[in-house]
Amino acid sequence: MSSYLSQFNYQFYGPEDGRRWVFLHGLMGYGFNWRRIATGLQDSERVLLYDQRGHGKSWKPLTGYSPEDYADDLFLITQELGWDRFILVGHSMGGRNALCFADRFPEKIEKLVIEDIGPESDPAAPEYFRWLLGLVPTPFVNKLSAKEFFMNQFKPLVRGKVENVDTLGAYLYSNIIENQDGTADWRFSREAVMASVIQGRAQDRWQELKALSMPTLVIRGQTSKELPLPIFQQMLQANSRIEGVEIPNAGHWVHSDQPEEFLKVIRKFTGLTI
Repeated sequence: MSSYLSQFNYQFYGPEDGRRWVFLHGLMGYGFNWRRIATGLQDSERVLLYDQRGHGKSWKPLTGYSPEDYADDLFLITQELGWDRFILVGHSMGGRNALCFADRFPEKIEKLVIEDIGPESDPAAPEYFRWLLGLVPTPFVNKLSAKEFFMNQFKPLVRGKVENVDTLGAYLYSNIIENQDGTADWRFSREAVMASVIQGRAQDRWQELKALSMPTLVIRGQTSKELPLPIFQQMLQANSRIEGVEIPNAGHWVHSDQPEEFLKVIRKFTGLTI
């Protein structure tokens, strides 16, 4: 009997009998992006991190990159594990996938955390990512040349056009891996990334947000451009089960910019001793 989970790259943290958590990374990310948060919970909690389809070392099918496809993956993974209920945390694309999952399978979610993503559609988003990925001259001749590009050439190309240049550059560089022939290229599938943006932003998800039946926390980075303050406030007014926290000195990558504060917020929300 084949295992669905075997198609994914994944890691567990914490005791097997701990309360269960799943973290979903953002676009172009991978599960290990959450390691600092996972290690902050592992004393008592059981945490699953995995590379979502098309990302990291997980399978990269040619099609199937809507939030519904990602949600089905999570359903099948947790069914295989026997996880009937868990806390779900998603950042950016992972937050939208988490919202879709919570709408489709509400009985499986104990509590939901959405980090710095709104439910609105954005038909212009694919152009931004085509531009951004087009700036990076992959494949590189080696990993060192990739490092030099992100340290010296990348910042002038994007300064004034993107949020938190240093964080973005480090994030993208972390997604460059060395191939067997010594060249260096993206860890993710570029085609999967573009399909995820197109399908993930094709329609708004306000109705899903309004219908959420579980306690939900929306976390916003105070300087985030991805989740504008008016949208954040509108999300909090859309459903009485939603509460919000804005974390100072953080942009879109809240859990990376302010990991200790992020941990403090999610521990409080889920009833863990701070």
